[in-house]
Amino acid sequence: MQLALPQLQAHLQKGLRSLYTLYGDEPLLVQEAADAVRQAARTQGYTERSMHTVAGAHFDWSAVLAAGGSMSLFAERQILEIRIPSGKPGKDGGAMLTQLAQMAQGNDSTLTLLLLPRLDAATKKSAWFGALENSGVMIQIDPIERQALPQWIAQRLQRQSQSVEPGQAGQQCLQFFADRVEGNLLAAHQEIEKLGLLYPPGPLSQAQVESAVLNVARYDVFKLSEAVLSGQIARVQRMLDGLQAEGESAVLVHYALAEDVRALKRVKDAMAQGRPLPMALREQRIWGLREKLFERVLPQLSQTRLAQLLQSAHQVDGIVKGLKVADWPTDPWQALHRLALRLARSAKIPA
Repeated sequence: MQLALPQLQAHLQKGLRSLYTLYGDEPLLVQEAADAVRQAARTQGYTERSMHTVAGAHFDWSAVLAAGGSMSLFAERQILEIRIPSGKPGKDGGAMLTQLAQMAQGNDSTLTLLLLPRLDAATKKSAWFGALENSGVMIQIDPIERQALPQWIAQRLQRQSQSVEPGQAGQQCLQFFADRVEGNLLAAHQEIEKLGLLYPPGPLSQAQVESAVLNVARYDVFKLSEAVLSGQIARVQRMLDGLQAEGESAVLVHYALAEDVRALKRVKDAMAQGRPLPMALREQRIWGLREKLFERVLPQLSQTRLAQLLQSAHQVDGIVKGLKVADWPTDPWQALHRLALRLARSAKIPA
């Protein structure tokens, strides 16, 4: 069965299942969820733990299968932990996982804990994934998105009996905190713990947070697209500066921006030919959050404006490859700033 991460603690208090599968790319949240399962298991007598990391196609699955089917020599119950960093067990591994799922049913001497990265849609349709889902508890662990980060920080502060000031000042403080730690949840956790060491329980002032919290943000090129299409001008500038400081390729950043412009133009052209917006988006494979952003932005972008943005993207393509273009900065990152801000201002909804 599928279980949401916030429901895990309540589930563990009611009793343990013999098989748990955790999958996701957020190391802090995966580690915390795995620790919660291990701790609950220890309190119920699972005192021995064996670990197996699947590395490559030649991994010896027989040892895992033997451990799953054997009784512990030193304890009544054991935890069998299997890590598959690639998320691809292979044909033999898939068959073994299916067998382990079957063995887990009704087995109260071994608790199997399987740790996987984020999985694609094809993997979720595989036979071994279905067997694990039917035989145990599966928890998909998603990253904390930027808009949810301030609330997440507030909840973590509350755990250590701290909070920000009430009202607008507190919201501004949380936004400042989120800007400093965006894209780096493990570092955000460490900064929150640092506040617990530096200051006593109770409200934290803006000055205390600003003086203590380091700038540990890490930026993703494809999150930049989200910020641009949302019209978040200050965040766009901050992300571009961060990507440059991290040594990201200017060519890759340009590709992400130019692809958004091209996709917007293609959808707009399809709508001009009479296709409904939902159909045009499906034809261009625009899904999820990106689909919502396109639906919001397209009505306020004219064909003329999109043609201008497409021409700007073409010019910046030359600049990041070393060419000079009239009326444009010669520095690739300055040109990327100008292109990104033109698109962000066009996407920004007027007040």
